[in-house]
Amino acid sequence: MSLRRKPRLVVVGNGMAGMRTVEELLKLDADGHDITVFGSEAHGNYNRILLSPVLAGDKQFADIMLNTREWYESQRIRLHAGDPVVRIDRQRRVVIAHSGLEAPYDRLLLATGSKPFVIPVPGHQLPGVIAFRDIADVEAMLSASRTHRRAAVIGGGLLGLEAANGLMRQGMDVTVIHVMDSLMERQLDKPAAALLQAALERRGLQFRLSAQTAEIVGSDRVTAIRFKDGSELTTDLVVMAVGIRPNIELAKTAGLLCDRAIVVDDTLQTHTDPRIYAVGECVQHRGAVYGLVAPLWEQARVCAAHLAALGVKRYGGSVTSTKLKVTGIDLYSAGDFIGGADTEDLVLRDPRRGVYKRLVIRKSDGVDRIVGAVLYGDVADGPWYFELMQKCTDVATLRNKLLFGRAFCDGAGQAA
Repeated sequence: MSLRRKPRLVVVGNGMAGMRTVEELLKLDADGHDITVFGSEAHGNYNRILLSPVLAGDKQFADIMLNTREWYESQRIRLHAGDPVVRIDRQRRVVIAHSGLEAPYDRLLLATGSKPFVIPVPGHQLPGVIAFRDIADVEAMLSASRTHRRAAVIGGGLLGLEAANGLMRQGMDVTVIHVMDSLMERQLDKPAAALLQAALERRGLQFRLSAQTAEIVGSDRVTAIRFKDGSELTTDLVVMAVGIRPNIELAKTAGLLCDRAIVVDDTLQTHTDPRIYAVGECVQHRGAVYGLVAPLWEQARVCAAHLAALGVKRYGGSVTSTKLKVTGIDLYSAGDFIGGADTEDLVLRDPRRGVYKRLVIRKSDGVDRIVGAVLYGDVADGPWYFELMQKCTDVATLRNKLLFGRAFCDGAGQAA
């Protein structure tokens, strides 16, 4: 009697989204697949979100490991770390790694993530110019901090501010360079961004806003940044934190449909090849590309259900909110926090406590709904505001109390 061969699942990408999908699959079907994983880094799977505490010296690399090599062995998963897949042969249903190793698949999961965008200005390839994306980048920054004093971080978003804080914690003089006129413009309105900048300046960070990098200066190593207005900033280290791009070259070369990212349907299946699935930052679903963790986890659950042949779940996209902690300062934003001519703002400012709250309300058909929120300093009610937003709750009777939070609104309602 012959034993039936397990379906072969090959995972391209050993990051958080791909391995979360594998973990979800193991919960549904613990021994149903022959799993092989390829990763570009020579490690097990680690939590990229916690790279900032490693840079700041609050954690060690071992503290942020999610799946050690021993875990892969215990799950009977073949891990090829440090040997990325360079080609997919869809006709033969085989992937080919950098080493020449070939692995056949019945189902293929692409979780190739994203790569940092490096501004292609003259000098961007000089030694001392690095990105902030993986543990190797963190190690390079830590090494530079031991031998150099001045650092410049290009990018005033979350990643750039975390990099700047970490380098400052390592003893460097740090200047954040941002092309926009306010920090974290995708998450914060200008009043909240101004509060954040002032708080970070008090801690020792310096800022150059509305600054466009024209050239990175140096011969053997970076020595300065030159801006489009002709001014210069002397520096020993440049960290690029200006955004990421979905890593789709492998998929495009294999002939899969790609737009900004790999196009998938509600089952996380690629449109071109039903044997190939994709999850994470490399994915475009209904026109949207997600970089936050919560949507990636939703994708992982749906994809795992279909890989386990329990295909009842569908991924309908994600409505996202962002709760951030930038150098110990709590921030929360959701929805359309800018608003427009058809919206009203409810604003609370408490400078003494360092609290700022702004709710954007839209009145339509006699109903008042929250469509956006920005919270600075006190974010406890962020999830409640987000819930009201998702449910399209009429908040007309709560307008005068909303900014004081859920407990006050519930208490006032009970008192009434």
